[in-house]
Amino acid sequence: MIAALCNEIQMRSPAFFSGEPLTTIYFGGGTPSLLTPEELETILTAVHQNNSTETVEEITLEANPDDITEENLTGWKKAGINRLSIGLQSFREQDLQWMNRAHSVEEGESAIRKAQKFGFTNLTVDLMYGLPDLSQTEWKEHIYKLTDLNVPHISAYCLTVEPKTTLHHLVGTNKIHVPDEDTQAEQFELLIQTLREKGYEHYEISNFCLPGQYAKHNSNYWKNRKYLGIGPSAHSYDGENRFWNPANNTRYIQSVQSGKHTPEKEHLSPENRFNELLLTGLRTIWGVDLQQLSDTLPLTDAFRTEMEHFIQAGDLQLSGNTIRLTQQGKLKADYIASALFV
Repeated sequence: MIAALCNEIQMRSPAFFSGEPLTTIYFGGGTPSLLTPEELETILTAVHQNNSTETVEEITLEANPDDITEENLTGWKKAGINRLSIGLQSFREQDLQWMNRAHSVEEGESAIRKAQKFGFTNLTVDLMYGLPDLSQTEWKEHIYKLTDLNVPHISAYCLTVEPKTTLHHLVGTNKIHVPDEDTQAEQFELLIQTLREKGYEHYEISNFCLPGQYAKHNSNYWKNRKYLGIGPSAHSYDGENRFWNPANNTRYIQSVQSGKHTPEKEHLSPENRFNELLLTGLRTIWGVDLQQLSDTLPLTDAFRTEMEHFIQAGDLQLSGNTIRLTQQGKLKADYIASALFV
């Protein structure tokens, strides 16, 4: 697998970026912290050899708390990793158990402290709300634990119950009770209010940071910039086309080894690109530039009428040529975006 990843980097990145300098590198989409530091270093060497990387500011590794050992931290630093994304999820043991997480609450907290001690001050931690039987008081305590630990970036996601999962079965048999939508919305509002009081900026629907601590890599997605995905199931985007690799590991490796690796490709129509600009832009504090939208596809009377409706309702605000969600609008971001879709 490591050889295939390095081969794909060599085959695709020079042509994809055409000499443009990279700004971020991200190891994610699975459990990359299971790789040894030496394996990560091998992959990064391939990236450096086949790209202009002098301007790279951020190299992120998604890491499970139980993989954050002193040995790994030393190796990650040596390899060039300068940012960790830690999948903590919850500060309640019962949640970690039904999620089948390998770490305990104590190990989660210890992982953050350990990473900071080794100089990884650029951290982001994942938390979930809308969890079974999670009270408002407990949720607020979870948020405070992260702010007390001086975590500069927090990603918070609402639990979704996917069909045909263990959680779906537990909910269906009344063994677990998930909060209703109103309670989830209250927890989201409590999250926003608590983090604002602690000096965090709510710069994307699910993401909060201390001043200037934006996730540079993820911001590229939200700002509609090109990106290259390497590995099984990885997706790429060049501004007009989307590409994706085989999901099956064996098929992926065989495809790369054959020397004829050609990802699946979809050309995005102006309508697709218009809708994606809306969906991603509205989620952020930067909002959506109406000029950029109209360059993709002329704005129709129906669009302007719908937009005006949301402005009058207090869900959107127009500033210059940019539309942004209001605090009220953030509670129904996906609905507003879909109503404005062409």
